Amino acid sequence: MLPSQTPPPSPPPDLDRIDVDGFLAELKALRRAIDASLGEDDLAHLRKIERAGKIATAIGLATCWIAPNPVSVAALSFGRSTRWLLMHHIGHRGYDKVPGVPAKYTSKVFARGTRRFLDWADWMIPEAWIYEHNVLHHSHTGEERDPDLIERNADLLRSSGLPMPVRYAAMAGLGLTWRSFYYAPSTLNAWLARGERAGRGDAAPRGLISQLVLRCYLPYAALQFGLLPAMFLPLGPAAAASALANSLGAEALTNLHTFLVVGPNHTGEDLYRFDERPASRAEAMLRQVIGSVNYACGGDVTDHLHLWLNYQIEHHVWPDLPMLQYQRIQPKVAALCEKYGVPYVQEGVFTRAKKMLAVAVGSASMRRWRAAPRRAEARAEDAGAFAPAAES
Repeated sequence: MLPSQTPPPSPPPDLDRIDVDGFLAELKALRRAIDASLGEDDLAHLRKIERAGKIATAIGLATCWIAPNPVSVAALSFGRSTRWLLMHHIGHRGYDKVPGVPAKYTSKVFARGTRRFLDWADWMIPEAWIYEHNVLHHSHTGEERDPDLIERNADLLRSSGLPMPVRYAAMAGLGLTWRSFYYAPSTLNAWLARGERAGRGDAAPRGLISQLVLRCYLPYAALQFGLLPAMFLPLGPAAAASALANSLGAEALTNLHTFLVVGPNHTGEDLYRFDERPASRAEAMLRQVIGSVNYACGGDVTDHLHLWLNYQIEHHVWPDLPMLQYQRIQPKVAALCEKYGVPYVQEGVFTRAKKMLAVAVGSASMRRWRAAPRRAEARAEDAGAFAPAAES
């Protein structure tokens, strides 16, 4: 049997015996306490994280013209990754409910319209990313409609028959380019197809390539690989060439950094994917936990290096929380999972990256949870009721 044909491990026999309603009730009580605690601490923390990213960018710009160097590459990359994490939490409405929040930190203003390149200069169109990630991924985590389901997306590689070193090399290439190669077209395709999907199936929307080039690739490339080095032309061609080299290096490092912390969040032989829609809100919440994984948690340095994606379980339970709140509630959510016997997976990011790659290349497969039979009418009634965040 080929590695890509290895059957997934059997789910734990007692998974359907979890008191999902009791679990949901306690999660709701915890959420009420969180909402009551929102305040200036959350905004101060947000500004602190944003400031760290701006300082890194300033260091990168101040050193990028001297020569190709690791200091500039790392600093520019850290600044770009920080904008990613800010977009992730602000775009999820994480600060919309915080009392006194400035408009620029709300989901309706941050990175929208003319603020796109001020707040989040990246390959993706912010509105397209919000739809693909917030609406589709979070509403269908681990399901066939999840656009970021790596095991399904890697079907061609898994069944390719290529030698394993070649498969791993392909994943390494993806890791260095994935924001432009995968995420920009994936988010744009989902966004453009949102009104056409019913009649067009999985076909790419008309004009996808032209919009991808004009709205994604050209603006970002012009900014990071055109305007940035051009700023240093007064210092001479060598300075501009060094700035370009450092910007290209930062791009590769940002890709690798984000791929390392994003890719493993929902992939591994100990995580679940699902064949049907959940039968209830309680079951939907359970799925968010058993289909997600945490990394090491605690402390702003650790969390910033993980781009706050180390709280993926808590984030998928409540996508619309400020970053500071995830630090505070993680031990409480872990304790609730232990109380109710809900699998709570937490491992180091490099361990999880190995497990993600094993699934992507076909040497391992994810678990399939086929829940106990539910009433068909209950599934039909609740099929669209579990989206954590809607498109804004």
